[in-house]
Amino acid sequence: MRAGDDTSSLPEDPAALRALLLAALETCDTLSAERDGLVAERDALAARNERLHHLLLKLKRRQFGRKSEQLPEDQLLFAFEEIEATLAGSEAEAGKRSPKLGEQQAKRRRGNRGRLPAHLPRIEQMLLPDSTTCPCCRGALVEIGADTSERLDVLPAQFRVLVTKRPKLACRACVGVVLQAPALGRLIAGGLPTEATVAHVLVARYADHLPLYRQSQMLTRQGIVLGREVLADWVGTAAMEILPVVRRLRDILLASPRLFADETTMPVLDPGRGQVKKGFAWAIARDDRPWGGTDPPAVVFRYAPGRGKEHAAALLAGYRGILQCDGYAAYKALAAKEGMTLAFCWSHARREFYDLAKGGAAPIAEEALQRIAVLYAIEAEIRGNSAELRRAARQARSRPLVEDLFAWLEAQLARLPGGSPTAQAIRYALNHREGLVRFLDDGRIEADTNTVERAIRPICLSRKNALFASGDDGGARWAAIASLVETCKLNAVEPQRYFTDLLTRLVNGWANNRIDELMPWCWAPATKA
Repeated sequence: MRAGDDTSSLPEDPAALRALLLAALETCDTLSAERDGLVAERDALAARNERLHHLLLKLKRRQFGRKSEQLPEDQLLFAFEEIEATLAGSEAEAGKRSPKLGEQQAKRRRGNRGRLPAHLPRIEQMLLPDSTTCPCCRGALVEIGADTSERLDVLPAQFRVLVTKRPKLACRACVGVVLQAPALGRLIAGGLPTEATVAHVLVARYADHLPLYRQSQMLTRQGIVLGREVLADWVGTAAMEILPVVRRLRDILLASPRLFADETTMPVLDPGRGQVKKGFAWAIARDDRPWGGTDPPAVVFRYAPGRGKEHAAALLAGYRGILQCDGYAAYKALAAKEGMTLAFCWSHARREFYDLAKGGAAPIAEEALQRIAVLYAIEAEIRGNSAELRRAARQARSRPLVEDLFAWLEAQLARLPGGSPTAQAIRYALNHREGLVRFLDDGRIEADTNTVERAIRPICLSRKNALFASGDDGGARWAAIASLVETCKLNAVEPQRYFTDLLTRLVNGWANNRIDELMPWCWAPATKA
């Protein structure tokens, strides 16, 4: 009791006074529990914020600090994954200390987790009370409803042995009559794997970038001892089998009115010197979805030991359409010889200014980036429209901006020293003006070559996981298999099922005049063929 409190209203009866005191104590206990929960939640949030702040400072230093401390993009993504895992751990710890907070977390997860795919098999578990009789009258209980929940479960990769029996049937009445079903074709004649097993190895190596020696280690953990050299034999045999499909895919792309092209380095082993040399993965790609085209997206890779113009000619031999590319001289020489129309990449022109602006104190580069950003904002608005609507929007909105941009660049160039980095960036844009403005007059043309650059990106993962290809033949093998893997991805086709069915059909004598039916975009399981 505090001084000055009115005690006249308290009951005189000791029992009533005791009941009142017990009620007050119970209320205090409830308030204390709520206070403890709030304190635990506050402490958890404070610890979470402190740790998050610390990690973000580290990331900021890694991204914007000295060049030797900077992280590449994939490493930054890994760092953000670590932050998210750290936050989840902090939340779990706080949820254990505070049941109320734990229930809030569970409610949030239930609201955000979405639905599991309908094609996954459902394994039902029934949980019944210890007793199914009424605790009062001991009568049998009846079901009046049920709470149902779904969780994602997984079984480790399960290998099995496929036993094929071909009975020999003879006639008791006729001499020498024996019938037997012919054996099915096998990709690995006399070998252990089914086509599905070989497809599993291909997808793990070329879609998930898992080197063969790691796959061998994973198999060993399941008691299946297959050396890396055995897996390599399977891969080489499969690569030879699919070559007709890859060649036909390239022919289909070269018949397209518009293509993207790019190239990137691919380290390969040089057996003669025992060292690694620099090879190149060249790529052509098609994607007409941004303007509603009906041709399916696709990409074809070609390995070459160099970056000379002869390799560009081998990649694009006979092509006469519109080629979207960077300003590499090999494409320019090939276009002059073959009569192709070149459309250059605004992303490459922008990159010249971006490299200057990120160093700071580059007002011309920063303004150039702002002007180009307006063009990209317009492109984002009209993406998905028909080619005619895209062309009309570009003529009305983008052309005045582009013309003003080039006039401004020419004025800035006249004020700058000829050898300055900014002047060099401006000259790159001015020298490629004809190809950079070509997208304004054709709604089918994109503003950049990001389509093919995205297709090439998996090479970076392969470079880091496998370090190098096993010579020029390994580069060619990678190009063939990756062409189909990446085309599957572009067409939302599951690569494992595609390669299983593709290899099965090929080894069982698929007709050459029906090879177009094996393209990823028109693939269907064998049961529907």
